[in-house]
Amino acid sequence: MLSRPSALVERILGAVIDVHRALGSGLLESAYEECTAHELAAHRIEFRRQVAVPIKYKGLLIPCAFRADFVVENEILLELKSIERLQPIHQAQVLTYLRLLNLPQGIILNFNCPCLKDGIKNVLLPTSSAVPP
Repeated sequence: MLSRPSALVERILGAVIDVHRALGSGLLESAYEECTAHELAAHRIEFRRQVAVPIKYKGLLIPCAFRADFVVENEILLELKSIERLQPIHQAQVLTYLRLLNLPQGIILNFNCPCLKDGIKNVLLPTSSAVPP
């Protein structure tokens, strides 16, 4: 049985569905990112954009090895795409970001779908995968 999404996830999805309804599919990811930021703010959802994702390698700290599109209320990573179809590499990317940022959940949003619900992928970090501080 599927569990019901959290209230925060429902609020996030409401915001991004508003963006998709207004813009449709076929635009660049950067347009969806700008409009998603506007919509999250309008829904009074706290977020950070283009969040630096650091990595450590043999004692070397690379403070901004990657950038995550959004971290919402320090709980949920949002990774935006505007591509033909999601691939396993996209889930792997989000799992890596979750592990490095020590976040429990990510959502991949592919705006290049006629119906956004077909472009939503929930990603949960296995509890044993978090990076120790």
